[in-house]
Amino acid sequence: MNERKDAIVLRIDLYTDIVCPWCIIGHHRLDKVLAERFPDLSVDIRQHPVLLLPDAPPQGLYVADLLRARYGVTDVRAAFARPEAEARASGLALDLGRQPWMYRTQPAHGLILAARERGTQHALAVAITKAYFLDARNISDANVLADIATRHGFEGEEARAIALDPAQHRRVDIAAAQSAEAGVRSVPHFVFGDRIAINGGRSEDELAAAIRQASAIAATG
Repeated sequence: MNERKDAIVLRIDLYTDIVCPWCIIGHHRLDKVLAERFPDLSVDIRQHPVLLLPDAPPQGLYVADLLRARYGVTDVRAAFARPEAEARASGLALDLGRQPWMYRTQPAHGLILAARERGTQHALAVAITKAYFLDARNISDANVLADIATRHGFEGEEARAIALDPAQHRRVDIAAAQSAEAGVRSVPHFVFGDRIAINGGRSEDELAAAIRQASAIAATG
């Protein structure tokens, strides 16, 4: 979180799931826009879970089979072309063929929720998402998650315990239900300053416009 005591802090609520390709693009574009266009803006980014595959088995689901069964997709590479092109347009080298599996994300979201009190929540969410898409890691594996979390304010065994804890998984399920009740129907979903909501694969210009509008509202009280 980038915060100065003498500045208005813009709250950004971000609803994502780790295995959503548009979410890694959304993370990347949000951070890029904030760094390049609003370097002096103080923000408080709050991560909220959305579960795209709440009942996925521990071993994961093969992406090609899932896309075929759920959406009738027969040409996976063609389906990947648009998000990969959008990612490249923002400087993110995304090859969706690199990660052939989709995993359940309750363990990862449990850690992300726990990271809120440590001030590392957004950074951890980005790191786990990158580990999944860019490094093709199994982000449902508690050991993998612990390895990532040790660079974001956790001890290894502590992170592993959180990732394995059924109570934390239930906490995620409750939070995901609250996301749905709040009207989140697609991800990524952004809410800027409790006022301006946009969702989906938005461009850098669209994100910047929403941030500018929300900041202006916040500045006028």
